[in-house]
Amino acid sequence: MPALLIATNNRGKLAELKLIFAGLPCSIVSPVDIDLDLEIEENGSTFEENAQVKSVAFARASGLLTLADDSGLEVEALGGEPGVRSARYAGDNATDSERIQYLLSKMKGIPAGKRHAKFRSIMAITTPLDLHTAFSCGECRGEIAFEPRGENGFGYDPVFFLPQLGKTMAELPKDIKNGLSHRGMAARNAIPVLYTLLNLQQNR
Repeated sequence: MPALLIATNNRGKLAELKLIFAGLPCSIVSPVDIDLDLEIEENGSTFEENAQVKSVAFARASGLLTLADDSGLEVEALGGEPGVRSARYAGDNATDSERIQYLLSKMKGIPAGKRHAKFRSIMAITTPLDLHTAFSCGECRGEIAFEPRGENGFGYDPVFFLPQLGKTMAELPKDIKNGLSHRGMAARNAIPVLYTLLNLQQNR
């Protein structure tokens, strides 16, 4: 059975993607599973650039079909921040809690109705032989809450409020979150591409 390498060691991302990709005709592995320790500098100016850099590097190093994503939060009132700097918004080694508190401090004084935001996810899928890369994307719109709520999810989920549900992303069960999240949408959009590439590998 062919393998699909998910180019991240973020446990939250891995858990979400393994659930969504459970029906694919392949085994799903992480860099830790194959003893691959690779540090990639994510200095691109777009989610697409960062996702492709990771995907190509891991595909080249592993020899496996590889999927990498770059995701982030874009807040309208902050001119699209934190964007591609979402993971480093409060510093390179900041925790999720520290990033959330920094975001809330930047939004102090911004009233309800002006706190529109969206999560965006770009997934890059790279074949190991020719390093060709295909992309899929997804986004989820909501608002930034005034304080964190919920224990599920990770990253900015506790302050990403979904008005239609009256809950933050971190208050949702995994199956509901995956059904509407930016990463869930990008992953589902990637499935037809993955099926095609996996079938090509098996038929070689």
